Amino acid sequence: MADQNILLEAVELRKNYRRGGGAFAQTDANGHFTAVDGVSLQIVPGETFAVVGESGCGKTTLARMLLRLIEPDSGKIFFAGRDLTAVGSAELRAARRQLQMVFQDPYASLNPRMRVGEIVAEPLAIHEPQLTRGERVHRALAMLQRVGLNAEFAGRYPHEFSGGQRQRIGIARALILRPKLVVADEPVSALDVSVAAQVLVLLQELQREFGLTYLLISHSLPVIAQVATRIAVMRGGKFVELGKTEQVLRHPQHPYTQELLAAVPELPIAPSTAR
Repeated sequence: MADQNILLEAVELRKNYRRGGGAFAQTDANGHFTAVDGVSLQIVPGETFAVVGESGCGKTTLARMLLRLIEPDSGKIFFAGRDLTAVGSAELRAARRQLQMVFQDPYASLNPRMRVGEIVAEPLAIHEPQLTRGERVHRALAMLQRVGLNAEFAGRYPHEFSGGQRQRIGIARALILRPKLVVADEPVSALDVSVAAQVLVLLQELQREFGLTYLLISHSLPVIAQVATRIAVMRGGKFVELGKTEQVLRHPQHPYTQELLAAVPELPIAPSTAR
């Protein structure tokens, strides 16, 4: 990858599975289907690159491949100039401190047997073992407060919190290592509208404060319209349209994008997404 201004690049990523598949998955005579079919993308520092599409189109598989939580069948993944598909486990572990994920389900993604302070501090214990316990606790409390939770919440368990609070805990855990890229997989789909709006505002504030780059996975065009700088529309494991947010939402070129837009009310496009 020659352009060092590109933070994350994927080149012709593919992933096949033996059975099942989403509504648009192409299944062959042997029962194989292609979840991700030759997807390429480039994400530059500081942007929010959104992948939108209906359930089963391959969005989450793509996101997990980019973090190498799922291994691609073919293709390349570059992060900050390094080929992640060619590194060993030690190098991948080192890279992962710069690549963090916020999961869709704030209930399932937190260990119910751990206190919130321990959950947030856990990445520090893994990636910065030289820190003392007191230093880890201090940083965890500071991050909890930054995402809008009181420091005294650190001693409680996840079941004691609402869905929106749990998602804030998940965000604090993802940011404790000060990553360069955060993959947010449907981060507000399990929340009601008002709480989801608050979490989206928080994500934007944190992006500005910490200089974050986001890869946002969503099925919701209203969510995408509020925060994305660029949009890739995914169907059947492929990108059918890709462009700046205003361009894609105001002047969609592909019939599938037009269908998605026809199914929702007029979308408010935030000024920050029109750049």
